Amino acid sequence: MPVDIFSTHVLTRVIENLHRPSSFLLDSFFGSEQTEESEEIHFDIDKSKPRLTPFVSPLVAGQVVDDEGYVTKSFKPAYAKDKRRFDPLRPLKRSIGEKIGGTLTPQQRIESNLNRTMMKQLKNLTRREEVMASEALRTGKITVEGDNYPTVVVDFGRDPELTVALAGSSRWGEAAVNPLDDLEDWVATVQEKSGAVARTVIMDTKAWRLFKSNEKIEKLLDIRRLRDDAGINLGPIAFGQGNELARYVGSIGDLDFWIYNDRYVDEQDQTQKLLPDYTVLLGSTSQLEGTRCYGSILDEKANYRAQRYFSKSWLEEDPAVRWLLLQSAPLLVPYRPNASFCATVR
Repeated sequence: MPVDIFSTHVLTRVIENLHRPSSFLLDSFFGSEQTEESEEIHFDIDKSKPRLTPFVSPLVAGQVVDDEGYVTKSFKPAYAKDKRRFDPLRPLKRSIGEKIGGTLTPQQRIESNLNRTMMKQLKNLTRREEVMASEALRTGKITVEGDNYPTVVVDFGRDPELTVALAGSSRWGEAAVNPLDDLEDWVATVQEKSGAVARTVIMDTKAWRLFKSNEKIEKLLDIRRLRDDAGINLGPIAFGQGNELARYVGSIGDLDFWIYNDRYVDEQDQTQKLLPDYTVLLGSTSQLEGTRCYGSILDEKANYRAQRYFSKSWLEEDPAVRWLLLQSAPLLVPYRPNASFCATVR
């Protein structure tokens, strides 16, 4: 009996086995996943400070230390939908990459088109999450907006001192400015605000050019990379599969430097950069506690389960049209938002 390649079970397995697109910031800072069986996503922001246990005489009662606790926030995420229409004539036309004149059967062309379409849907969802990750790391906030969805700013409460824009004679590239001094100050600020040690530095191309052009930095920069027993260049420890568009460019002390120059096309069909010009990100990949959160899929065929995405397909009889839909309810949450820092250096 032939397998229905458009059944929900088959679609789920196909998506799970597709090669995952590039997602450097997601893999670096948002490695955990959380699902909630509700429309809303709840997350806690720790408000504790690095206090000391009080000293007292052994003959007196201990001092009461107030629990600073945490703030619980909730957010009803926008519903991400990617709906595609299958051309009913597609099985009769040569597929992309197919030999001129055609060598595939209509069924093989349908299967090829299904794989390619689902790959595009998954890439778009991953790219949406990567943009959210960039915004959270740069601003400590995420702005969510869409059709019939009022614009909502999810504020994670990052300390304002962790977002700076250099001006005038303090900008990188100006005389007497040592960018490494700035980085050391910013790492200290992150540790002061969160207790985390930020050892990962990510720049766009323009910020990196200003940074490496400093004579003092050029002498300090260590571009040696790890090698395996066969002498193959491994680079620093990777953050998963999202490094295709990120370049490791060296280290100074315990700081690792990366260039990230990915782009995306927004709703106005304009090309945008994941990191705006002259952006520098600092963060702790482990202590930020970044989490990919997903609310319930509001679809009976998904049993209203919370999962990263749910895919389904259906056929309209007249005219005969096949539809493919991918659904998700995502939000990225840095549980320790003060473990990241962003500077615009020019």
